Amino acid sequence: MTLNLGSPRLFRLSLPSSHSSKLFDTSSYSSAKNSSLFFLVFNSNCASKRKFSSALSGFKKLRVEASLSESENEVAEASDSELLDEDLIRRVSAAKDANEGLELIAEKSKRGGGVVSGSDCCSIISAAFDRNNADLALSVYSAMRSSFDPGLAGGEMASTVQRWKWSRPDVHTCTLLVQGLAASLRVSDALKMIGAVSRVGVSPGEEVPFGKIVRCPTCMIAVTVAQPQHGIQVVSCSKCRYQYELVSGNIVSIESEEISMEVPAWKRALRFLQIKMQSIPAAVHSIVVETPSGMARTHRFATETVDLPAQEGERVTIAVAAPSNVYREVGPLKFSPKSPNFYPGEPMCLTNHRDGRESLLLRAPIKNGGTSLLNPSILFPLLAVLATGDAASGFIDPSLPQFISVAAVSSVALGATLNTLVFPQLGRIPQRLVDTIAIKQQLLSQYDRLQSRIKGLKEGAENEVWMLARMCQLENKITAVGEPSYRARRSRVRRVREGLESSLRKRIELIDSYARISSMIEIEVEMDSDVLAAEAASNAESIAEQIQQIMELENLEETWRIQIEANDEVERLLSSETTSSEQVLDI
Repeated sequence: MTLNLGSPRLFRLSLPSSHSSKLFDTSSYSSAKNSSLFFLVFNSNCASKRKFSSALSGFKKLRVEASLSESENEVAEASDSELLDEDLIRRVSAAKDANEGLELIAEKSKRGGGVVSGSDCCSIISAAFDRNNADLALSVYSAMRSSFDPGLAGGEMASTVQRWKWSRPDVHTCTLLVQGLAASLRVSDALKMIGAVSRVGVSPGEEVPFGKIVRCPTCMIAVTVAQPQHGIQVVSCSKCRYQYELVSGNIVSIESEEISMEVPAWKRALRFLQIKMQSIPAAVHSIVVETPSGMARTHRFATETVDLPAQEGERVTIAVAAPSNVYREVGPLKFSPKSPNFYPGEPMCLTNHRDGRESLLLRAPIKNGGTSLLNPSILFPLLAVLATGDAASGFIDPSLPQFISVAAVSSVALGATLNTLVFPQLGRIPQRLVDTIAIKQQLLSQYDRLQSRIKGLKEGAENEVWMLARMCQLENKITAVGEPSYRARRSRVRRVREGLESSLRKRIELIDSYARISSMIEIEVEMDSDVLAAEAASNAESIAEQIQQIMELENLEETWRIQIEANDEVERLLSSETTSSEQVLDI
């Protein structure tokens, strides 16, 4: 696909068929290559072979169904191809929006309904850009994205126009729109188009996103997805085998205070000797996070810089160490699965949902200053007291100071060993318990890497859109001047523009390929979590309905029993009255 500018006002978009076939071949090859790379994710996990085979069979089924649907769409488009001639395309390109264009197609075709093929849609979009009617091109693309099922409006009660549908947009259509919008100097709309390419299968006005990937604050691998309805959840990491509590919500209030960057000399010496490796905080923040359920929590932490990790009103997820009420019982003992060197419930990492920025958090200093044994004002007097005690105990028993020193050193060494090696290992979750979530977290890690690649490609494509728009504007200026001496410069600008178009096309193809693989991962993750949760909820609702029916039956049975007992009592009373009356008559 090339972009040729014939005049300073109108921009001609030519669509050579040979180049289009090469484009689709390249796109399909890149999709197959990336799909094969994606399937290798499952082969690296040997812990759950049964789940792997089921997931692989699901992928095969998905690919077969996708190929069948694509072949059906190709047949439908082949039947409706060559539907529009040049005169009709010229008339449709002057329409106000996509609906008016469909009305013109329905009047001209004299058919009961159908699907406008992808090639006809591209021809309409190209002609719309020729007429400087970018609004129609955007309207057609929006209608194409909304056409998820061409058979929805094909009922008997639907009108002739409603039975006509636009075909689904492909990467070729998106590339045509991006280049046309850049040539029309509508850069903001072109950037929105690039964002739409990275979200395959997402309809306009979508309000149910997949969620935000949250990483483990210790080993920084993807552990779960924070969806809009999530508030507080406890997650486990399959790599470090520790548990963390995630608090997701909107920031209600935030208070920040910059602290002094002056570091005592003894702290600088310890950091130089690598004895104390803790980072120096630059600012202290106190935020209140409100979850979707309405519960609010306060978190106080420090950061290495004075920059705010998030602002008021933004949605964030704070990963904190496992609280004290989360533990693992081993007989009579209770082990906390929290990360070592952190207090229970201490904030460790903050993820901003707006820009995806992740900020590692530091422990906030104590407000009153606090004390430390490493402080020289405390360490030297303590050593003096110990030395005096040793000298005094030497008068009682010469071997007593040595015994006390050995006991103190042994106690310190034992405590350090237990806190550093033994307790963290005992607090880890057993491997067999995290094997069930290892595959899901591996998929999320792959999804996170794909999103990083898509983000890099989007940034490069956005820069190329800006440069392409500037080259088109520069060519318009050269054409408007009309000086023959600028002919060589105009040829140079055209060569640069064609190179930008080629590079932009390849970037959009890669974005589309990565986005499709990301959608496949989203399907597998949601099938493994959301669908199971929905099935469990539906099963719980059915069980609740059954219990309600049983209770109603029991109430009916109780009513019937009381009614029967009352009827029996009435019959007994009637029978007794009848007997007594008969006895009176006999007397």
